[in-house]
Amino acid sequence: MILKGKKIVLAVCGGIAAFKTAETASMLRKQGAEVKCIMTKNATEFITPLTMREITGNPVSVSMWTDVPNWNVEHIALATWADVFVVAPATANIIGKIAGGIADDMLSTTIMATKAPVILAPAMNSNMFLNPIVQDNLAKLRRFGYIILEPASGHLACGTTGIGRLPESAEIVSFVNFTLGKSDLLAGKKVIVTAGGTRESIDPVRYIGNHSSGRMGYSIAAAAAMAGGDVTLVSAVTDLPTPLGVKRIDVGSTLEMKQAVDSLYDDCDLVIKAAAVADYRVKQPAKEKIKKSEDTLTLQLEKNPDILFGLGQRKTHQVLVGFAAETTNVLEYGRGKLVKKNLDMLVANDVSKEGAGFSVTTNIATLLYPDGSSEPLSKMEKEELAAIIVDRAGKLIKNR
Repeated sequence: MILKGKKIVLAVCGGIAAFKTAETASMLRKQGAEVKCIMTKNATEFITPLTMREITGNPVSVSMWTDVPNWNVEHIALATWADVFVVAPATANIIGKIAGGIADDMLSTTIMATKAPVILAPAMNSNMFLNPIVQDNLAKLRRFGYIILEPASGHLACGTTGIGRLPESAEIVSFVNFTLGKSDLLAGKKVIVTAGGTRESIDPVRYIGNHSSGRMGYSIAAAAAMAGGDVTLVSAVTDLPTPLGVKRIDVGSTLEMKQAVDSLYDDCDLVIKAAAVADYRVKQPAKEKIKKSEDTLTLQLEKNPDILFGLGQRKTHQVLVGFAAETTNVLEYGRGKLVKKNLDMLVANDVSKEGAGFSVTTNIATLLYPDGSSEPLSKMEKEELAAIIVDRAGKLIKNR
């Protein structure tokens, strides 16, 4: 987990969205981060320091003049302690202070003293956010290297609808993960990742599908983006959110996925084919809903094209990574696919094992390579496995 052991200063300003910060702090801690909180005086009117202290497990800083025995010079100690600062909500006031170099309270003074990345999550009334002064201040802060998490649009506490909502806690935590997990392993490389299970229509209502949730492919896309890649995710139907820094193309059937991947392939450097595609499709899908009239229904199926095999035949400079989800003879079948499809790496996993497969958050895999070597991996979260897959794929590109 990226946040495990990371030191995060979570700063709360005086806006109605301050109540969301309690959930954000809780989620950060659940991912292994140590969290210390700074609150402006106005923030304490919306949420109490006691709440944040209990959730973070650490004292909360509000005033520069309070005697806190844990630190000698508190704002300097916090500034050097942090791996990252997260200001959520960031009001127009604190944005203006930072942009103007003003350091007149605990939060602004600590931010001025830190060398850690500072993430600002603006949250305010739409008119305030769109005010040219606020926009100019944000532009100035971007030039200085401050990281801005854009606000969401929707219903605001003031009763209007528009931009200015603080993003949900899960999005803020994902953004922190993305910021701290970034590397340049795939910098300048174009990456295609496929995910989810394709659907083949029987009629306008029904389809043939599989149990893939898309979680493995989405985790890989997120890891590739954090590694600096220019990532396009070709996704079958799923309810998962698009990972940060990733472009997404939605498809339904195997043929649609093939068309999308083929259109991007010649110009890409890496393909990681994690989708569970249907091997067969209905030869003649019904144009109207099939009525239930007989005890049995016969469907005539025809074979879908093998997307990965086709890519292997066309390969010039690309690194190709495939998956083999099997229930028997996993490594034997995996090695056969590796050779047949002209792959550079294959991720083989036994989906019948406990802790692996489609419906869980973990996976158990063995990485297979063309030289006959293999790398067995223990059960781990799919996000962790994704990071390993991207790391090995990146090294294959560099060794070309």
